[in-house]
Amino acid sequence: MTGFEITGASAADMEMIRTWADEEGWNPGDSDRFAFAVADPAGFLVGRIDGEPVACISAVRYGSAFGFIGFYIARPAFRGQGYGIRLWHAGMERLDGRLVGLDGVVDQQDNYRKSGFRSAWNNVRYEGVPRMNGAGAGAGADGAGAEVVDAASLPFGQLAAYDRRFFPASRDAFLAAWTGLPGRTALAAVRDGRIEGLGVIRPCSGASRIGPLYASTPGIAAALLHRLAEHSPDGAVAVDVPDAHPAATALLAGLGLAPSFEAARMYTGPAPEVELAGMYGVTSLELG
Repeated sequence: MTGFEITGASAADMEMIRTWADEEGWNPGDSDRFAFAVADPAGFLVGRIDGEPVACISAVRYGSAFGFIGFYIARPAFRGQGYGIRLWHAGMERLDGRLVGLDGVVDQQDNYRKSGFRSAWNNVRYEGVPRMNGAGAGAGADGAGAEVVDAASLPFGQLAAYDRRFFPASRDAFLAAWTGLPGRTALAAVRDGRIEGLGVIRPCSGASRIGPLYASTPGIAAALLHRLAEHSPDGAVAVDVPDAHPAATALLAGLGLAPSFEAARMYTGPAPEVELAGMYGVTSLELG
C-alpha cells in the first residue's frame, strides 16, 4: 500500500469517474457529474498510487440521516490488491451513523451483504424505442385531464415536495441541477394544479436515460415517457425500473422495451418509506 492515498475528487476527476463508469457499461449521463457535485461536493473520493488515480467511490450525504454509495470502481489492473476496499471503508466512514443505500451490480451483491447491506428490490434497466401501440400505451385514458408541461414552469418548491415523496431525504440543490442542466428535458404532468408525474431525460453515450419517472397512473407514466423519448436523438431510451412495482415493469415491457441490466437496491437497515407505487423509474443508480 506504499504510495496509496485517498483524496477528494477534482473537477477533472469527476470527468474521469464518468469515463470509468462508461467503460463499465453503466451508461451515465453526459452531464450527470455537474448535478452530482452539487449534491455533496465532498462526497466523491479517489484512490491514487503515487498520484495516479486507480479507484473511486461516491459517498454522498443527504440531510442528517441518509447517505448513498455509488461509483465504486477499481481499475482492472489494480483489483484484488486491497486498494478498493480501503476506499470502500473511507466512503462508509463518511456516512457513519446514517442509513446507507446503494445499487449493487450482480457480481458484487454478496460482498455488499457481508458489509451489512440487504436487498430491498432490483432496479431493472428497460431499454429500447417505446412503441406507440404497446399494451402500456393503451393506458392513456388513465391520464385523461392531466397536462404535460415544462417542469421549469412550475414553482420549484412544488417540484421538490413532489420529489420528496419518492426519495428518503430532501435534495433540493441536486434536484434543481438535475432538472435544469443544459441538454436535458424535464416534464411534469399536472391536473387541477397538482403534480401527478415527473420525468427527466438526459443524453448519454448509449440510449438516453430517463430518470426519475414518477406518475400517479400507468397512463401518465406512458404519456411522459413518450414525450421524453421525442428528445432522444434516435428515440431509444433506458429506464431503471423497480421490480417491486409490477405495474411499472408491465408498462415498460408493454411498450416494447427490453431488460438490459440490473442492480439490487440495498440498504444497511430497513428500506425507507417511499411511494414505490408511483415510481416508474429511479433517478439514478449512482446517487439514488
